[in-house]
Amino acid sequence: MNNLSAKIIDLAIQIQQIPAPTFSEGARAEFVRGLFVNENLQDVSIDSIGNVFARMPGKHKKAKTLIVSAHLDTVFPNSINLQVTRREEAGKIVAPGIGDNSLGVAALFGILWSLRERNVELPHDVWFVANVGEEGLGDLCGMRAVVERFDKDVIGYLVLEGLALGNVYHRAIGVRRYRITANTAGGHSWSDYGQPSAVHELAALVTQLTALRLPHEPRTTMNVGTFDGGTGINVLASEAKCELDLRSEDPATLSKLIYQVEELFRNADRDGVKMLAEIIGQRPAGEIPAEHPLVKLALNCMHEQGLSSILTSGSTDANIPLSRNIPAVVMGITTGGGAHTTHEYIDLEPVEKGMDAVVRFVERAGEEQ
Repeated sequence: MNNLSAKIIDLAIQIQQIPAPTFSEGARAEFVRGLFVNENLQDVSIDSIGNVFARMPGKHKKAKTLIVSAHLDTVFPNSINLQVTRREEAGKIVAPGIGDNSLGVAALFGILWSLRERNVELPHDVWFVANVGEEGLGDLCGMRAVVERFDKDVIGYLVLEGLALGNVYHRAIGVRRYRITANTAGGHSWSDYGQPSAVHELAALVTQLTALRLPHEPRTTMNVGTFDGGTGINVLASEAKCELDLRSEDPATLSKLIYQVEELFRNADRDGVKMLAEIIGQRPAGEIPAEHPLVKLALNCMHEQGLSSILTSGSTDANIPLSRNIPAVVMGITTGGGAHTTHEYIDLEPVEKGMDAVVRFVERAGEEQ
């Protein structure tokens, strides 16, 4: 591992040590803003929802700009233990959020340091963006604001994900999310037995939902991620809630699934039972073809480093530009595992090549205008 990679990893750990659950990224955003200022970048700012921006000017004022982004937020609450464990003999660092996405944010600076180390001046501006709201119920609110700011007059977007090395995302999976609430009168489990319980009613609905047949091609998924309700073991629950996640690679297939799911919602009401379904997240689908110059560039940059890569789809910040026909790709920095768990880890050895690939992409992206 070279000195630049070691510096990037050290910064990733500093970032990881600052809690940043979705909707509470402020402290991490301020840290990144301070780093942008210290690097003497231009137009450093934080917008009204917490996205951090900085511009590295290019040689030609009229050239389109490249947006390079990485999300600040993590899936972990403020209370999580952020202990870092270095397993040098295994070439790993274990820490919650280290790969998703502390390393991605650190890579913004790694790109800058690499270009400056070699005295590379690009023809185009590069806007570095550390954005909020990518995880969970953030619903990509940060990237929505970024795309609103820059609109379509850009070279495109390079979205950095710490653990995605080996994958080039150019297709965005559509997502629809619901919070489903069941309400009943409730009562005593013995004296009111036979009256509806919100927990039982919601559980019955979930059973109906998960019995729906989903196609393997195009890949389509359903998940009930949370379920809670009731106040005691001997109480007929008056309220119960769950959160439902629907995804598909194909917008038409997702629309069909949404229709089937909402039909079950509509039929779930009966005497003494009210079922409310609230949309809490929508991630639009989109894609650019595999033949697009930015996709080819991403693959070439990986190949030049001796890295194998595959084209794939996912639900990332790239959903927003892709859904608006703005070119975007997602590239990773290293490999690892355990994402979204407390034993998340990154592999150290691939960082150098992963960084070289994204730096080369940033250098050459202007040639693809």
